[in-house]
Amino acid sequence: MLELTRKKDKSLVGLEIEADSIAATEVRVNGDTNVAATALAPLPPGAFHEGEVVEPEAVAESLKQLFSQHKLSKRVRLGIANQKVVVRTLRLPAIEDPKELDAAIRFQATEQIPMPLDQAVLDHRVVGGVGAADGEAPKIDVVVVAARRDMISASLQPLRDAGLEPVGVDLSAFGMIRALEVSAPVAEDEVAGTTDSGAVLYCNVGDVTNLAVAKGRSCLFTRIAPAGLEAMATDLARSTGLTREHAQQWLGHVGLELPLDQISGDPGLAGQVRATLEAGAASLVDELRLSLDFYGTQDNSVPVERVVLGGPATAIPGLVQQMSAQLGLPVEARCPQALGALDESTAARLTLSYGLALED
Repeated sequence: MLELTRKKDKSLVGLEIEADSIAATEVRVNGDTNVAATALAPLPPGAFHEGEVVEPEAVAESLKQLFSQHKLSKRVRLGIANQKVVVRTLRLPAIEDPKELDAAIRFQATEQIPMPLDQAVLDHRVVGGVGAADGEAPKIDVVVVAARRDMISASLQPLRDAGLEPVGVDLSAFGMIRALEVSAPVAEDEVAGTTDSGAVLYCNVGDVTNLAVAKGRSCLFTRIAPAGLEAMATDLARSTGLTREHAQQWLGHVGLELPLDQISGDPGLAGQVRATLEAGAASLVDELRLSLDFYGTQDNSVPVERVVLGGPATAIPGLVQQMSAQLGLPVEARCPQALGALDESTAARLTLSYGLALED
């Protein structure tokens, strides 16, 4: 979605930026789809915040060094995830003419999208619908994505300043679904709602949490939740005096699995870390419940049968098990098989960038 150009090439880099780092995965298509290269780079504090570029020069310099050092392709697709993106699912008459469908979508979007459309980049994707029944004409379900044009421009400027070629902008949530998809592609009759198979709630927990409900690769609902590792690390650093980097390391060291007396290091600090993790896990579960409840109020929502968790939080021992017990749904930690040769934490951090490099 939000593609700048549809031109295809053999190599593409998925690019995902968080508050403290940049993740890049180059995917090359030559009969098969293969990971050609991966790279991570730190970002200066404050350069990127809440999904938006704050210091474009610092981001551009980090990108320039990253791509030069790792010899990555300069063709990139950028993932975005912030509060200036709005996603809505609309049910419309089944209109075959593309121009008429575009006009109908824009008309409905003026009421459903809380931003002036002349200041937005708008894209859509048909994800399903219902056939004719009881004398009613067939209808389609359309996911509409709107993003503020100034935010998109600000996000792309550091890439161009770094000498990169942005060929697309996509929702990070869509890349997450492509990377973590666990079911076979949805058949046409399933999309039309004639089967009872359930949906999956995908969650990528990094600095923030990307949430998306999907059947196959069809995204039915998505939102961004502020709960995530950044909030946990910030709380821990504030209460202990640790740097944010050390706080993140302690979160992974202590985890939620082993008894505290079996964890090496300062017992008092380990106890504080454990308390922070337990509170963070509870906050994540609350966000998942909120999202599921809100999604369930939508017309023709599909029941969610399980949760698939990805991202850096999957490297925290015991987190998945604790979330599953509290949520009352099966929760599975998952990482793309294509990143299986990497260590667990690196592969988890690269999950979104890998999905962004994949074609729909």
